[in-house]
Parts: sequence; C-alpha cells; structure tokens
Amino acid sequence: MCRSPGVPAIGGHTREAHAPNVTAQLSIVPAGGTDQTAILALAERLGPFGLATRPAQEIATRERRALADALEHPSPGSTLLVAKHQGLGVVGIVLLDTRRDYFTDDVHGHVAILAVAREAEGQGVGRALLRAAEDWGRDRGFRRLTLTVFADNRRAKELYARQGWRAELETHYKML
Repeated sequence: MCRSPGVPAIGGHTREAHAPNVTAQLSIVPAGGTDQTAILALAERLGPFGLATRPAQEIATRERRALADALEHPSPGSTLLVAKHQGLGVVGIVLLDTRRDYFTDDVHGHVAILAVAREAEGQGVGRALLRAAEDWGRDRGFRRLTLTVFADNRRAKELYARQGWRAELETHYKML
C-alpha cells in the first residue's frame, strides 16, 4: 500500500516514498453519534477488492448493518474506533469484538471490520488502526487477536502480513 514518489498524500501535500506517513495528523478515538454518516459510508470500501465469492454490494450492505448495530446498540465486549484526520474527518474505522476461541474457550479480541477511506489509503491509517486494536486487546488482558479476510483480498492480506498477522484457518464452501 506504499505510494509512488510525487503521489498526493492526505491533505493534498506531496510526499516521497518512505517519507513519514500522515499519522501525526491522525487521532483514533471511540466512535460518536456525529460520526455515523462517515462510518456507514466506509462500508462501501469493504466489498470492491476484486474477485470474490459474494457481490460487493452484498458485503457492503451487511457490513453497514453491523456498523449501524455497533453504533446503536454497543455491547460491553466490543468497541468501534474511528481514525480522524485533522483536515478530512473520519478516514478509517475498526470494529472490535470479544470472542471465545473454539479450541481453547479462551477469550480473545477480534477485528470484525477494518476500513480505510480511499483518499487515505496507503498513508498509515490501516496500520494505526491495527495498532489501536492491539492496544485495545492488551488493555483487556487478551493474549490473542483474530480477524477474517476474504481469500481474494490481496491488499488486505499483504497489510496484515506486514504487521505480523499469520493465517491459521481457511473457510471452504460449496454451493448447493
């Protein structure tokens, strides 16, 4: 997700490859009611990543409903964080849940949704949100975080791998 030299960065400034990202202008905070429109709009970013087993609109619709539920009926074991840029407003979101491991029954954190606005892509927002997810998990005493990703979502998988995430399980399906 690294940009080429001379590509506009957030805020319209040009940055060189390997230059510091814009996370200095970024704050990650719990979602508030005034963020709802921007949060729900980011659901559109969750479907169009190339080939998939489901239509992009089906993915976006379901993710929008999950985000709306998290805003309207927050559960004690979850949180919705937003990445806010000083000039652009909400540029990313991460929805975090508490889950139980199927094999050990240990409680752990789960990244349910992670999305970054198109204009902020490749600028360090996803990395900052993943770090916030790790902090959230550590604060709760979790030893593990999980997430799921579509097999064809190459860019997301590359980001996760660069941040130290490893694949453990695969889901297979068969249409009937």
